[in-house]
Amino acid sequence: MNPAQLAALVLLLPLASAAVIALFLRRRGALASYISVAAAAGIAVAASALIFGGHRDFPASMEWLRLGNFVVAFGIKFDDLAALMLMVVAYVGFLIHVFSLGYMHDDPAKARYFGGLSVFMLSMTGIVLADNLFMIFVFWELVGFSSYLLIGHWHERQSAAEAAKKAFIVNRVGDFGFLLGIVMCYWTFGTVNLTDLATKIAGGAALSAGIPLLLFCGAVGKSAQMPLHVWLPDAMEGPTPVSALIHAATMVAAGVYMLCRINVLMTPEALQAIACVGTATALYAALCAVVQTDIKRVLAYSTLSQLGYMVAAFGLGSLGHSDGGLHPAGASVAPAAGEGVGAAMFHLTTHAFFKALLFLAAGSVIYACHHEQDIFKLGGLRKRMPVTFWTFTFGVAAIIGLPFFGGFFSKDAILYLAYAKSPGVFAVLVITAVFTALYMTRVWRVAFFGEPRSAPAAHAHESGAVMTVPLVLLAAGAALGGYLGLYPDAFAGVLGQVPHPHGADEWSMMAVGTAAMLVGAGFALTYYRPGAGDRLQAGVPLLFNGLTVAKESFDDVYGYYVAKVQQRFAIILNFLDCVVLSGLIRVGAGVVGFFGLSARALHVGTLHAYVYWFLIGLALLWGFAAGTF
Repeated sequence: MNPAQLAALVLLLPLASAAVIALFLRRRGALASYISVAAAAGIAVAASALIFGGHRDFPASMEWLRLGNFVVAFGIKFDDLAALMLMVVAYVGFLIHVFSLGYMHDDPAKARYFGGLSVFMLSMTGIVLADNLFMIFVFWELVGFSSYLLIGHWHERQSAAEAAKKAFIVNRVGDFGFLLGIVMCYWTFGTVNLTDLATKIAGGAALSAGIPLLLFCGAVGKSAQMPLHVWLPDAMEGPTPVSALIHAATMVAAGVYMLCRINVLMTPEALQAIACVGTATALYAALCAVVQTDIKRVLAYSTLSQLGYMVAAFGLGSLGHSDGGLHPAGASVAPAAGEGVGAAMFHLTTHAFFKALLFLAAGSVIYACHHEQDIFKLGGLRKRMPVTFWTFTFGVAAIIGLPFFGGFFSKDAILYLAYAKSPGVFAVLVITAVFTALYMTRVWRVAFFGEPRSAPAAHAHESGAVMTVPLVLLAAGAALGGYLGLYPDAFAGVLGQVPHPHGADEWSMMAVGTAAMLVGAGFALTYYRPGAGDRLQAGVPLLFNGLTVAKESFDDVYGYYVAKVQQRFAIILNFLDCVVLSGLIRVGAGVVGFFGLSARALHVGTLHAYVYWFLIGLALLWGFAAGTF
């Protein structure tokens, strides 16, 4: 098959799976699950052939819509950036499909679940392969639709239904800005094709900060950056494999991928704003994770924090030293401009493997403990679930930056980038790394060590092979994903830009990252003892309550706005609609009706009456002509 056919196959397989399930298999969950998993396997195979076949930027485009001179084409842009993201979507997506076979085995709505997974795979592969902003936006909205279906899979639970609606609405807020950015981009450059935009900008076309900042709104919503982060923790109401696929590995990373895709449109002002948003999100989410007791919510806030790392890396890496003098004097070898794409995508890749692993391992725990998710009601799982324990341990080691695990290398690349560009951002990200090690070690120690603290934990047992094999494979990715030498040349165009510290800087970054990990993990190991409950809540209630308030403050602000501002504004609009508009319409209709009835009364059907009306009209006409009236 030629590369265009392979790309089409990657898109058509999930589309065919979703269509077959929706039309014929809604009541046959087992068959639907096998078809969806087979489609995911086919995507992985076709994606591998496309990625490692040496195919890049091949011509593949067809006209989709024409309105006068305005043409929307569906085309494929496949470079090293798309290849790396496609690998993450295809491989991690397939492993999560396999895990779902066990996790959702007894679910009565299994067909709908796997149909939603196929729609999601179609959406994500479409975002990765699209060659213009309009088509990215089409698949972007399809991702929102599929995530709505999957988050609300257990819609009979009120919390799940509300979480699905919240995710859908909040993402639409960011998507509105994204759409405005696309329109503004077309208005400015006359095209939204990514290759044509790069050519025009290389030719000297003027840039403005408004376009990239509006496009960034889409990433703020999809990648759950402040202040539109509020939907992601609530989205944990969906099945755990959904959390792993959508809210850890792929969908939330789509915003970071989109930023890297439109890197040519960035201005220094926009990049500084992006770096600030990412840095603030990283620290805020890490603080919120410290007070969570639900294992999935801890991982949700961890995802927010790691996404903040990626966004900050993108914003910092594309800034030159002349932009505000952000580099410290001690930086002996500074990263070049544009390395933010490499650092952000490197961490996106390692994060996809270790965070999907953490979510699936948490799902294995939840499944074995009859859907108990409170870490302080678990305990003692290390001996009862050894495979889950060791794979979860690998995931924790990677995310906290234990030396020689995947997250150690990608996190240090971002820290070095911040060190070279902005001392303030560097300090905040180091503090964030301390809290990351703290809350992840807390979960690991409390959930797996000590004695069982509930009946479900006491009766837990290891999951079957269909759930543990994906854990083992993802654990290998978490351990080895940071070694750039293991990646093939197919990704060199992206991972070749990852900043590498040299000399004293290399040892300094390793020392800082390791020290941050040791401080956070050491505190958690000594402070949180299995069976002792949440010591932070009991021992330092002021700090605990303060972090809890910080976590809930955004929801409170949004709730106040909806109830006190938006709802009252809606009441005013409703009043104007009912009283003013409807009133005017009814008055106008009454006047017209009155004249209509009056005119109708004149039609009596008598010739003598019509003669009189003729004579009266003739007299009136003569009066107007003579100037009498």
